[in-house]
Amino acid sequence: MVDHVKLVVQVKLLPTPAQASALEATLRNCNRAATYASHVAFTKKLKDRNGLQKAVYADLKALFGLSAQPAVRAVKKVVDAYATLKANLQAGNLGSPTSKRHRTAVGNPIGFRPEAAQPFDDRCLSWQYDARTVSIWTVAGRMKDVRFACSPDQLKTLVQYRKGESDLVRRGGTWFLIATCDIPEPEPYQPADWIGVDRGIVNLATTSDGTNHQGRRLGRYRRWQARKRAELQAKQTRSATRRLARRARKEKRHATQVNHRISKKIVSVAQRTGRGIAIEELGGIRERVRLRRDQRGTLSSWPFHQLGQHLAYKARKAGVPFLEVDAAHTSQRCPRCGHTERANRPTRDHFRCRRCGLAGPADVVAGVNVRNRARSVWAFVTMPVPAPAE
Repeated sequence: MVDHVKLVVQVKLLPTPAQASALEATLRNCNRAATYASHVAFTKKLKDRNGLQKAVYADLKALFGLSAQPAVRAVKKVVDAYATLKANLQAGNLGSPTSKRHRTAVGNPIGFRPEAAQPFDDRCLSWQYDARTVSIWTVAGRMKDVRFACSPDQLKTLVQYRKGESDLVRRGGTWFLIATCDIPEPEPYQPADWIGVDRGIVNLATTSDGTNHQGRRLGRYRRWQARKRAELQAKQTRSATRRLARRARKEKRHATQVNHRISKKIVSVAQRTGRGIAIEELGGIRERVRLRRDQRGTLSSWPFHQLGQHLAYKARKAGVPFLEVDAAHTSQRCPRCGHTERANRPTRDHFRCRRCGLAGPADVVAGVNVRNRARSVWAFVTMPVPAPAE
């Protein structure tokens, strides 16, 4: 059985003013219909799709101008939202049952923003890849020849692997379609060795080869953004609030692009040299690490987890073996003699073993320790099972 990697491809729609008006009306009507269905589901305690569809299907068509398939998608959207809420409650993501956040979540029906994303399946949306246009259902009727823009690589991925629903989204006045692509995952090869990757704040990623992907430039960018945010927050106006939201989205996109570039380079080197990629397992780092007050904002907003996610899915897509290993003491352990002590790292940038004298950049040493642990884990995982004695 072939495993698959699910990726999303975001393309920009280029509608005419008349088409944009129809798309806006469609998005607002679909979300109003979903909010109505959510109130019915909450009042009548209908969480199953068939029961809710029987209760609201006729109303969604009559009151909100939805045709058959969009009405069905609106019902599914509501059912999925309540399923997600239930999962979050069970996982404790909304606090204890006595917390205000938990009580608010269970005591009110789920609402949908007027411009929340709306899913469209292949009955409501069709793609014309050669012409780079889509045909989409709207409350004003079927709208054809809506142009879209994307890169050649994105277009190739869409043509070969697009499958399932596509979401219509409007952000900052710009229209997007977000398509799901189901890409076959190649079988990982037997690695000749491993590249250990140490993630940090000053250096976003440092490999066991000594390659350093610095975060100083991103850090300066974020500090500049923080100063601008402080200036806008001091104004306390509606215009300043809108500009703050735009800045936050722009900063997030910038950090994501940096992580994409770094992960792409590391995966490319691993694939070219026939090696696997190993990173530290950093789950719960914010709870484990104690920092000074002036460092807390940097840690809480730093994209550690996202960089790991990018490395993982790009490695899977390329067939590169990928491992997460124990992160304990990787920056304090000597990779030559094994001596582990906090004093081995006298400063943030330097490592010097107190026993054997091995010295070098601290982040590179941490990357080497990650690589060595990956070697041990892989040797254990691939160790042949002895045949039972007769």
